[in-house]
Amino acid sequence: MPAGRMDVDEANGAQANPQPSGKPERGKAVKLVDRVLDQLQERIRSGNYPPDSRLPGEHELASMLGVSRPIVRDALAKLRDQGIVYARQGAGTFVSAHGSPTTQLSYSPVKTIADIQRCYEFRLTIEPAAAYFAAKRRDEAAIQKIAAALADLREATSHQLHRTDADFMFHRAVTEAANNHYYTASIDALKAHIAVGMHLHGLSLLGPRQGLEQVYEEHQKIYQAIVDGRADDAKALMKGHLEGSQGRLFEGRALDLSM
Repeated sequence: MPAGRMDVDEANGAQANPQPSGKPERGKAVKLVDRVLDQLQERIRSGNYPPDSRLPGEHELASMLGVSRPIVRDALAKLRDQGIVYARQGAGTFVSAHGSPTTQLSYSPVKTIADIQRCYEFRLTIEPAAAYFAAKRRDEAAIQKIAAALADLREATSHQLHRTDADFMFHRAVTEAANNHYYTASIDALKAHIAVGMHLHGLSLLGPRQGLEQVYEEHQKIYQAIVDGRADDAKALMKGHLEGSQGRLFEGRALDLSM
């Protein structure tokens, strides 16, 4: 394996028959809500808004984050649905002591190449299953969110670039579409770990062999299987994608983790 790839430091209402669009449209409002949601989650996670503290009001948050109040309102509603914040009538919105990401699932940081392999092994136990349930339970909002991430991947690929953030958001959106908070909590806790592997994998795709195009097509096929409700195909395609990613990164040579 080339030495450059060894450097770690460089590196969720079911519907039986929804009728979502098969085209990856951006959905600007959906993307703005998700961006605000991510920013608020990060501020809570980092302790800027500790448990039981009051969040700034909608007007102040909108000004701080450069978005409209309806966008902030939708993001706060998602945080309430996730149990991360709660509302007190007439008093505002507060961070939940039990729902704060700082008190939820966490893993030790990636320190070695072996940890990246372990992360892939664990992802292979949860993400194919999440894709299976996403195909069974997806709705229009879930499809739009996956499509937005896919569109970002398409744009980056057209410029021969790999965007780790868009790659992660695609996988998280698939997991969220499964409507199972255990899957979503797991992938959120793995975000930093997954990013390391995605970054190194992205580096391995650069060059004349059109690796980025192949990986985009893998994502697109997963998306289409979910849109079509083909649960078994979505599961198999996600499994194949992750195994392919692992194989490309490690050049088909798995590390011996028995010791």
